[in-house]
Amino acid sequence: MSRAKCFELISLGQVMVKSMEITKLSVREKLVVDLSVWMNDPEDYDFSPRASLEGSTMNLFNGKADIPSTSIELDEDQIITAERDRMIELRVKFSVEGMHGVLTNKTKNVRDGPNAKKLAEPRWKTLVPLNV
Repeated sequence: MSRAKCFELISLGQVMVKSMEITKLSVREKLVVDLSVWMNDPEDYDFSPRASLEGSTMNLFNGKADIPSTSIELDEDQIITAERDRMIELRVKFSVEGMHGVLTNKTKNVRDGPNAKKLAEPRWKTLVPLNV
């Protein structure tokens, strides 16, 4: 599987979504796309994914942007499934820079196990129409 290209999406001079990256593609009943989305601010709720298929390249957009946020080459089985259903199942994992990024000051009292506290990682699952 080839790695997805990742671009920064800018709308009206401000960055809504810092980056989007396709982490995994699989074919089940539909084409399933796992997507990692980095936001700049925890209060940023402006995310509306769109998908298109041009030849063997699938592009994902945020909102009505003209520039694809991320794209990936599909193999023959994935193309057949995408063209048949004209829908993709999108599984999105949202992260916020600074909250889910790399820690610079780690505590010496590391707690792991069943009682360890972790930051919430919001996940979202939806069906997105595919423009062919």
